[in-house]
Parts: sequence; C-alpha cells; structure tokens
Amino acid sequence: MVHDRHASSRKDAPSGVKAVLGPTNTGKTHLAIERLCAHSSGAIGFPLRLLAREVYDRVCKIKGEKNVALITGEERIEPKDARYLLCTVEAMPVTERSLAFVAIDEAQLGADRERGHVFTDRLLHARGREETMILGSSTLEPMVKALVPDVEVVTRPRFSTLTHASAKKLSRIPPRSAIVAFSAEQVYAIAEMLRRFRGGAAVVMGALSPQTRNAQVALYQSGEVDYLVATDAIGMGLNLDVEHVAFAGLSKFDGQRHRRLTTSEMAQIAGRAGRHQRDGTFGTLTGSGGHDSEFEPDEVYAIEEHRFPPLAKLFWRDPEPRFDSVATLISDLETPPDREGLVLAPEAIDLAVLKRLSEDGTVMDSLRGHAMVRRFWEVCRLPDFRQQGVETHSRFVARLWQDLRHGELGADYMAQQIARLDLTGGDIDTLQGRIAAIRSWAYIAQRPDWVLAREEMAARARAVEARLSDALHGKLTERFINRRTAVLMKKLGPDAGLLLVRLEDAEVLVEGEHIGSLHGFAFQVDPAARHADRKLLLAAAERHLPALLQSRAEALTAAVHEGTAPLALENGKLSWDGEKIAALSAGRSLLAPTLVPDRVLDAIPAPARKALVAALEAWLETALEPLAPLAKLDEASRTEEAGPDLRALLITLVERGGMIARDGSGVDRLDKARRTMLARLGVRVGALDLFLPAMLRPGPIALWRQLAGIAGKETPGGEPDAAMPPTMDATKRHKAPGYRNLGKQLVRLDMAEKLLREAHEARSAASGYKGPSRTFSLDPARAVSMGLTTASYARLLRFGGFQAMMPRPLADGVHGAPAPVRWRWRPPQRERTAEVTRPAPIRSDGAFAALGEMLGR
Repeated sequence: MVHDRHASSRKDAPSGVKAVLGPTNTGKTHLAIERLCAHSSGAIGFPLRLLAREVYDRVCKIKGEKNVALITGEERIEPKDARYLLCTVEAMPVTERSLAFVAIDEAQLGADRERGHVFTDRLLHARGREETMILGSSTLEPMVKALVPDVEVVTRPRFSTLTHASAKKLSRIPPRSAIVAFSAEQVYAIAEMLRRFRGGAAVVMGALSPQTRNAQVALYQSGEVDYLVATDAIGMGLNLDVEHVAFAGLSKFDGQRHRRLTTSEMAQIAGRAGRHQRDGTFGTLTGSGGHDSEFEPDEVYAIEEHRFPPLAKLFWRDPEPRFDSVATLISDLETPPDREGLVLAPEAIDLAVLKRLSEDGTVMDSLRGHAMVRRFWEVCRLPDFRQQGVETHSRFVARLWQDLRHGELGADYMAQQIARLDLTGGDIDTLQGRIAAIRSWAYIAQRPDWVLAREEMAARARAVEARLSDALHGKLTERFINRRTAVLMKKLGPDAGLLLVRLEDAEVLVEGEHIGSLHGFAFQVDPAARHADRKLLLAAAERHLPALLQSRAEALTAAVHEGTAPLALENGKLSWDGEKIAALSAGRSLLAPTLVPDRVLDAIPAPARKALVAALEAWLETALEPLAPLAKLDEASRTEEAGPDLRALLITLVERGGMIARDGSGVDRLDKARRTMLARLGVRVGALDLFLPAMLRPGPIALWRQLAGIAGKETPGGEPDAAMPPTMDATKRHKAPGYRNLGKQLVRLDMAEKLLREAHEARSAASGYKGPSRTFSLDPARAVSMGLTTASYARLLRFGGFQAMMPRPLADGVHGAPAPVRWRWRPPQRERTAEVTRPAPIRSDGAFAALGEMLGR
C-alpha cells in the first residue's frame, strides 16, 4: 500500500490533543459542549443518533438553528452556513472540512467488535485546528497515550457515589429504578409484571427508534411512571434520574456467544444510577433465573471504586482502502495493522455483505472501474437496521445495487417504498419491524448521490418514521403502563395530599384518572378494574375521598336549609338523588321515629357529618308536618283531661291514621266534655265513622303508612290512590285507607257522611213528618253525581240506619209510573253515655236501714 494507514489525515492537525477520561456521571459531555461553543466552529462525534440529536437541540438554543447542523446516517439537518456539527461517529467529516474544535465521545468503543474500527479511526485521524478532545472511560488511557503522541490526559472523578445494594425481588424494587434485561422477551415480561403491581414502566431497547426511545424516557423523567425496563442500551447516551439499577441477569448473547458481562460493561450500566450530586445504588433482581445472577465481590469492588483492567488493544480496519477491484478492496479491509496496540477488526456486517455479494456473478459483472467499486462499497455499508443477518441483508443490498448501478433512484420508486411502510396498525413487533425498514430507506434517502428529489424523499421518510414511532410509543404505553395504578401507587404515600382529586358527573378522578363513581355518598370502584387493582382503588378512595365527601356534604346541608335539596322519604328510607343516606326506625312513639344515618355517611369528616345529620333531622320534622293533626291527638292522649275512655280512642285514632269505624270505637260512652274535646281536636264524629278530614289526602295517608310500618302496626288497604276520588271501583281493592266498602264500590268517608247528612235533612224536611216511623223520599242525584250506583247508595243508606219501603205494585189493568221508593229511619242502638248514678233511697223497714243510719243516710 502506498499510503500511511495510521498517520493523521489532516495536514494542519496540531499536536495538542486532550483526553478527558473517567467513569459515567463525570460531566465529560457537558465539558465538550462548552468547549465546542467556545470556538468559531467545531464537531462532536457521538456513538448514537439519539445522543447527537439531544446535543443538537442544546447547541441550537445556544448558537441558533442556522449555525448548527445534525449529521447522522438517517437524518441530516444542514443549514448552508452551519459552523457547529453534531454527528454520529460514522458520519463525522474527518477530512472534508477544517474545524476549530473536534471531539469524539465514548472513544473506548474502539474496542467494540462491530463498530470499534470507526472509533479507532476517529481517534487517530479526527483533529481540530485549535483543539481536539477525546472523551471516554479511564480504561482507554494506556491506548490513548500509545496512539496519540503528546496527548494531555485529564481524569475526572464521578460526581456521586455508586454503592452495591442487596438483591431484591421485583415487588421490592424502589421507585426511580431501572431494571436491565438482555432480551426483548425478558424486558416485556418484567414490564408486564410491573404494570400489574406498580402501574407499569417505560421501556427502552436498542431496536426502538430515537423518537420512540425519547418518548418512553419522557414518561419516566416526567414521573408518570417510576420504573424503567431496558436492555443494555441504557448504558450509553441516556442521562436519567435513576436512583437504583437492578440487573435481571449478568450475562448476554453478544452476537457470537453467550457470555458474562465484563466489569466495564457492568459499570457502564450501573453508572446510570445516581446523576450529578445524587448518589446511586446497583444490585440484582432475585428470581430472574440463571446461575450468574449475583455480583462477585471483586466485581462489586471494581464498580464501586471504578477500577477496571485497561484496554490492551483497539480494533482497526483500513479507513482508506483501494478500489481497484473488489478483491483488492477485500484484501485491504482484511489487512492487519502494523502498529502495536491495534488489531484487525472482526468481520463486520458491511464486510460480510461485500464478501457474500462478491460470489454473485451478476453483481460482479456490473462492477467495472474504480468509481463503480467505490459506489458498490458504499451500498454494502448500508447498516442492517432490521438485524436480519448477513444473508437477508445481502439480498436487500443486491436489489438496491441493481437500481443504483445505473444512477439514482427515482422519486416515484422511493415514494412507493416509503408509502408501503406508512401503516401504523399492528402489534409492537410489527411496528418495530416497520421502523427498522423505514430507517433503511431514510438512510438511503440521505445519500446525496443515490436519490432524485433527495430532500423531499428524506422528509417523507422522517415523517413516516415519526408516525410509526408515535404508534409504537402508544402501543408500549398501552401494554406496559396502567397510568391509574402508577398515579395511585406514587401518591398513596406522604404526598397523597398533593393529588388533584375532582368530581365530574359522579366520576371520581385522581390526577385525571378514573378510579370509580360517587353515588350519593357511596363510592363504587370502577367495574372495569381488574380484581388485583380493586384493593388499590379502594385504598386510594379511602385516602382521597374525604375532601370530596366533605364538600358534597356541605353543599347538601346548605341545600336542605334552603329547601332545594332533592330528598325523598319512601318505605322508611331517606334518599338523596335516588341514593339512600338514612333510614327511620321506631322511636318513642309512632309519630316520632328516629333518624338513623346510613353507613355511607361514616366516611364524611365528623364536623360536616354532624351538620348534615342535624339538617336531615330538621328536614324530617318538616316532612312530617302533614301528620300534625295526628300529632295533636297523640299529645292530647297524654293529658289528664282526656280520661281513660277518650285516651284509648285517641290512641286508636293515631294508630289507624285518624279514621276508625264508629261501632266499637267507644265514642258513644264519652260524656259531653270529652266529646267537646274530641271536636276541638278536629275529629269528625259521623254516623258510620270517626275521622280527621285533614288525613283524607294521599300525602298524609302515605306518611302515616310508612311510620306505622316502622312501628310494627298493621296498615291494611294498600297505598292510597293518588287522586283520592269520591268513589272507587272495589272489584280489585276491597279496602283502601279513607274509604268505606259498599260492596262493588268504595266511597270516601267524608262523602259517605255528607250523603247520610243530606238524607237526614230530607227526613226532617219531609212534609207531614210525625216521627221516625213516617216515610219520606230521597233524591239519588247527589250520589249519582259522585259516581255511586243506586245499589251502592241504597247500601250506604242501610248502613246509616235507613230502611227502604218498597211501593205496592200496580193493580192489574192499571197503568202509570211506579211509585217512588220511600224510606224511613230506624235509629241504630248506640252505647249510652255514662251518667252519674245516684243510690236508691233505703227503706226504713229494710234489712239495711240500720246500716244506713250508721252511714248518715
């Protein structure tokens, strides 16, 4: 070979190179950004597109977007006059531009089997005019000193302490933890378990697009979830507020074999815990299986003290191979270095594809000349985003080459390939596959000489990747995060009082998450919640509902006092908006029941509950006012003035709703004073019944029936008719409160007495009236107007003591209207009113005469 394969490619490269080395969380990247912005121009090469994008956004805020470029394989934002370049290491302009400052991040990746040769090349050749900075692990120090003459090595201590913690079960992992697994299957399984009992976790894997990864990380950083489950992709490029890192295993498959992690790899991952001045811990996850699931003492010591074996070699591959032929190209790429400390890089995917396609005669026939071989090598270097292996990736590269060998890809063809992937349906694996595929086309679209309408096609590819990334983020969130559980688990501790709890149309929301419904004062857990979540939701309700209940109780209390509360008393139960809040139980008397608050009110804070119960008792007193006429009878029955006979009658009237049949009532045994007292109390003494006119209404009757039922009294006749008409059909109801049965019809008590009183008035006014034995006629028009039939009217009259006198039939041969029915009154036998009995005079000659004299008679 005619060129010096190891010398710097920059003729103006200065000898001053600074290597800033140290473990994670030492501020190396922050220092590089500061130095970049202090120069007139510069570039930083990062190991990940994600990191390049993150720093690009930060530098844009400092220098302005028009002065900053983002250059990666899949995404390029290059303003015309950009002076500050944020790149992936592969995309760094090593020889194309003269820049004042150049930095390479994570330079220890020169020891990586797949990409190490690229980092080694940048370490050897990427130089700034004024300043060059190499950032990496302290294990890189011997190699930097050996490969970069006169390098200035600066070591930086970690800002925080990293301490080993004992192994923990998944259920015991503290919040703000990252759990690291080494397969997608294990990541999914752990995230599923965390969803069940911790509300879920954000998921980070290397297969995710940067946009999806950022969205998942944002869930964790914002505190929406307290756990992050990741592959070892977490070990680089993600600055997170992690307090503990738990390893689900300590071995992984590296593409060739299953092996235990090196202590440096362990430290790179564990170092995510404890950022800035906050200390962190690391440990393992028990129950994850495997014989190597615990740290060895020497590994713990190495990680805590940041003491690792120095790198003894870096991988190298000729960065400037010859393109005379494919054979020459392969030969140069497989030629080992002749410098100590460098070893030939293992066969990477691009070289493997080149060698595989060199066996394809059709492909080889198309390679004529230096330019074609160079262009073919650029196509072979297309990254295998889909991770499908050499054979599958080779076929994709071969098809792509068949289109590129004749020139550039047409816009229609590119648009068709991009549109084919613009589908946001499917599961997580399907979306990941589409994202990997669109990343390939995004990479293709970014190449300046591969695609017509490059900028338009690149924009389309980025837009599709963004949509697919949003869909994947949504699927990951849907599968692995139960936001309700996450919110509640975080806030059931000391910070519970900080929760935003509100009520929307009876739906209880905690931090915007539906946990159940509030009906009246009774909380019901969301019926859609899984059984495992019910205890959590009940606990959340118990913690956060009192404030809502107090507010609701205070509002109801005010409404009760204002007379606007929608309360109802039915079947002895007091309800509010259809929800039971209290019940009535037997009290000191039938008309004085006791209000018993329902248990649902127990959750209301004591002062508000006491005020509400007092308001409900006042409401009940008002609601029972229609029974005031009965209350007067009850009160009078307790006075001495009533006497035993009237007291018994009044008690009976109260227990029977203010209406009883006259027969057997004892009213006819009362003296004049007691009868006068009875009239003053509003009791009407009729020919057939005694009743309180005020009780002949549906409202008072329904109230009395409720109280009588509570007191254990019989309430025959069913509920009162809502209209309480003068008469009713008795075919379905033989009894009804406030009515007298006339066989086929019922007549209201006051109407019955009115008809009987009119019959007596007709009897008194009858012409020639000479006594009770004389007859008289009655006009049934009044009864008929009330709805009574003549048969029912006649039966009522008979109940009242009237006897029908049927007219004699007309003699044979006599024609004319029949004579009307005549009536006569036969007074019923009543109990006589009690009289004061005087003793009979004692005969002077009787046997008791002497005794009479002794008694002064």
